[in-house]
Amino acid sequence: MALPRIVAVAPGSAAVRAGLCPGDEILSLGGQVPRDVIEWQLLADEADVEVELRRGGLERSVTVAKGAGEPLGAEVHSALFDQVRTCDNHCEFCFIHQLPPGMRPSLYQKDDDYRLSFLYGNFTTLTRFTEADLERVVSEGLSPLNVSIHATDPEVRAGMLRNRRGASSLRWLRALLDHGVAVHGQVVVCPDVNDGEVLADTLVGVLDEYPELSSLCVVPLGISRFSTEERLRPHTRAEAEAVVDLVHDWQGEFLRLLGRRVVHAADEYYLLADRQFPDAEVYEGFAMHEDGIGMARAFEAEFLGHRGEATGVRAGFFAWVDGAPAEGYRAARSGPSAGTPVRLRARPSAPVGVLTGTYGAQVLAPLVASLGRSDVRVIPVDNRFFGGNIGVSGLMVGGDVARVLAAEPPGHRYLLPDVCLSNGRFLDGTAPGDLPRAVEVLPTDGMALRRALSAGAGPFSPTSPHRRVAAFSGGASG
Repeated sequence: MALPRIVAVAPGSAAVRAGLCPGDEILSLGGQVPRDVIEWQLLADEADVEVELRRGGLERSVTVAKGAGEPLGAEVHSALFDQVRTCDNHCEFCFIHQLPPGMRPSLYQKDDDYRLSFLYGNFTTLTRFTEADLERVVSEGLSPLNVSIHATDPEVRAGMLRNRRGASSLRWLRALLDHGVAVHGQVVVCPDVNDGEVLADTLVGVLDEYPELSSLCVVPLGISRFSTEERLRPHTRAEAEAVVDLVHDWQGEFLRLLGRRVVHAADEYYLLADRQFPDAEVYEGFAMHEDGIGMARAFEAEFLGHRGEATGVRAGFFAWVDGAPAEGYRAARSGPSAGTPVRLRARPSAPVGVLTGTYGAQVLAPLVASLGRSDVRVIPVDNRFFGGNIGVSGLMVGGDVARVLAAEPPGHRYLLPDVCLSNGRFLDGTAPGDLPRAVEVLPTDGMALRRALSAGAGPFSPTSPHRRVAAFSGGASG
C-alpha cells in the first residue's frame, strides 16, 4: 500500500499554517492510515488533526489546528493509496482492448473500482463488489455510482462480460438501490448481441427490477481498427433508427409509470439515424452529459446564451472531495495546471477554423453557419489513428490534428476543444505545442466557443438554431 504524498497545498489553508509541504509522505491522519482520498477526507474533516508524516527520510508529528469541517487544503498524489481494483471481465467490446500498442501505460489499466465510480464517474460492472463494499458505500454515503448493465438477461450479460459472475452481480445493483444509493446505468449496444429484442428486454428488466435507477444511457459500440473481435461491427443506419425509436417508446412508458423518462440514447445515435435531437427538457437536467447524452442540446443552449453555466468537461466529478486529484478523463485539460501552451499568434480578426471530430462537424457546421460569417469555418478531423467508427472529438489525437492543420493556411486562428487533452497531452502523447499551426485550446462548452468567436468580430448574433445543433466536443466515448 502506497502512502499518500502531498503534491500541493492551498495558500492560506490549515495545511500551510501547520507547515505541511509538497513532497510530505503522510503516515497517518488522526492515528489511522487512509486507504483512499475518501477516507482521507473523512479523517481530515475532524478538528485539530494529528498528522504523522515523513519528510526527507525523517518522521515527525504535526497538529493541524482547524475547525471541524474546515478543509485541510492539501492535495495528494492519487485518489487511491491501496491497489486499484482491476477489472476481471473480458468484454469483447471493451475499448481498452482496442488500443494500439505503445501508448501511455495508464491507458491500458482496466478498473472495476466502485470508489473511482464515485469519485470520477467511472463505470463498474459490480462483478468484484462485496458485502464489505456495500457496507462502506452505505455508511459513508458514496452516492451516486455508475453501473454498466448492458443486459438484464443473466446469460446475455455473462456472455458480454465473459465472466460467469456477470449473471448474478446485478444483485448488488438491487442492494444499492434498496439502500437509497443513486445509480446511473449504462448499456453499450453491440449489433446482433444486445440490440433489438434483447435491448427491449433490458428496458423491461430495468422497469421491473430496478425502477429506482436514476438514469440509463444507451450508447453505441465504438470499434477501432485494432479490434480483433470478429463478430463486432458498427451499427447500420437502420439499426440506429431502431434504437432511437425504442428509446423514445420506452421514455413514454417510464414517464407514464414513474414520472420520469429514465432512459436516453447517446447523441451519436441521432447522428447515425439522421434524426433531430430531443428538446433540452427531455434530458431532465443532463445527468449523463459527460457520457454523450444531450451534449448537443446543452452545447446549443450554451452557445446561444440560454444557459447560466457551462456543462462541459469538469476537472473533478466530485470537486468537494478535499484533496482528490483530477485524474483520467477528468484530469486538467489545458492552461498552466496542465502545462498546455495556449499560443495566440494570429490577430483577433483573422479567419477562424474550429477543429472538431467528424461527429461534431456534422452538427457544428449548421450552428456556425447561423452566424452568417464567412470568416468562420468548421474543420473536421478524421480519426485515422483509431480508425473504425471513431469520430468523437474526445478521441482526436495530435497526429491527426497535425495532419489536418498542415494543409491549412498560416495566420488563421485555430480553435481546439480541450476534451481531447489530458494534462496537456493528446492520447498519442503529443502536445498542442507540437502542432504545425498555433492553436487556442478552449474549454469544451458552447459559452467558450461563443466568446472565442466574438473576439474581434463585433456583436455575436446567431440566427435561430437549425434542426441539428452543435457538438463541439462530440463526446468522449468511443
